[in-house]
Amino acid sequence: MISVVDLETAPDAQPGDGLIIATGARFDGAHAEHWLERASFTLSETEVADRRVITVGSVSQALTDIAQRCRRRPHAAAICDDVLRAIDPAAPAFAGVITESLAYSVLQAGPEFADWLAERGPATAPEVSDPVLIDRDGDTLRLRLNRPQRHNAFSNAMRAGLLDGLAVAEADTSIEEVVLSGAGRSFCSGGDLADFGGFTDVPSAHLARTRYSPALALDALTARLGARCRADIHGQVLGSGLEMAAFCGSVRAHPDAVLGLPELNLGLIPGAGGTVSIPRRIGRWRTAYLILSGRTIDATTALRWGLVDEIATPR
Repeated sequence: MISVVDLETAPDAQPGDGLIIATGARFDGAHAEHWLERASFTLSETEVADRRVITVGSVSQALTDIAQRCRRRPHAAAICDDVLRAIDPAAPAFAGVITESLAYSVLQAGPEFADWLAERGPATAPEVSDPVLIDRDGDTLRLRLNRPQRHNAFSNAMRAGLLDGLAVAEADTSIEEVVLSGAGRSFCSGGDLADFGGFTDVPSAHLARTRYSPALALDALTARLGARCRADIHGQVLGSGLEMAAFCGSVRAHPDAVLGLPELNLGLIPGAGGTVSIPRRIGRWRTAYLILSGRTIDATTALRWGLVDEIATPR
């Protein structure tokens, strides 16, 4: 399902169906622009600023690793590529979130996610009484994810608490700054795996994702507040945690932050608006790489790519 083409390949070549990964170091060649734009992403061992290109230590090893992951979850990989190509990050977020959620729903009802659920087995996770801490200081509203024992894994209760806090910020125009952060060692390690599979009614799950969306609430606040809607991230910043943070007008990362999108492991794609928020910052190509490779990046790389806006000075 993966076709590998060289940047010097003639544009009339038929790479076949499925994902297209380009390779090479001749970015000024006659055919390079065609493949840079058309490919899911381009791998190179040469450092280049073009956001369609990902620099890796070994192209051959990267191709082997990505092919192995995509063979294990072929439906999720193909649908990921479709969604990233279909969504216009410059358009209003709602249409993109709907597209993403419909695709996510298809995968939720599919065999790859079912296989992952069977491998995981039954799971439960303890809840805390205040999964989101809400504190107002003058015109600043601070929302702090508060499940530190789970690296702030995003649970249904945490989602409800965050929506409550964001609703306060949206309703009260005297709030001029919103800061989203996380307690403990991590900002957010992504969706709580113990919660996955709890919704067996896939249409209702889609409606819940799109009608009660922290991502859309953050997008609306960013439209009003700009960089004063800020995420302060540290530790694990994975999956839904990264997706939501990327909707904020400004993202400040601690040097220890580790960022990634691991959803393909579950037979899924990002489902918290990440196929909108992350391409807005780094383009569909690097977003596809993060999803399909499963690799994480550090704060320095995230800053260079534009996924974060600054790195905080450790105290």
